[in-house]
Amino acid sequence: MNRVISRKPSAAFVGASWGALLLGATAFLIGLWNADMLLNEKGYYLTLLLYGLFAAVSVQKSVRDRMEGIPVTGLYYGLAWFSMVGALLLLFVGLWNAQLMLSEKGFYGMAFALSLFGAIAVQKNTRDSAGRDYED
Repeated sequence: MNRVISRKPSAAFVGASWGALLLGATAFLIGLWNADMLLNEKGYYLTLLLYGLFAAVSVQKSVRDRMEGIPVTGLYYGLAWFSMVGALLLLFVGLWNAQLMLSEKGFYGMAFALSLFGAIAVQKNTRDSAGRDYED
């Protein structure tokens, strides 16, 4: 008896993934908009959010490609991980040195983390939705 196993994500997981990405990024951006910072500081954090989202998607894609036997150069794989660690390190250093209350620092850190998680999950769902079903 052959059963077709679907590897496609459920609608609930797709919705939760998009929700996490939008909630995290929107909260981070609203926090920046309302923050009492110089414009160059706001630009720094905005750039880190964009860089972090791109790096997270790149890491997810390159790790998944390698798991599925799709060739990924060592250079790209290393750059993806370096970018991810770099974005997190730059956020940590920026928040450590920022003249913000501890609760504000925590808010930005959690919104950033939620955004990265959402970006990874959305990338995974997009890839799984485009994939094929497997027979058991």
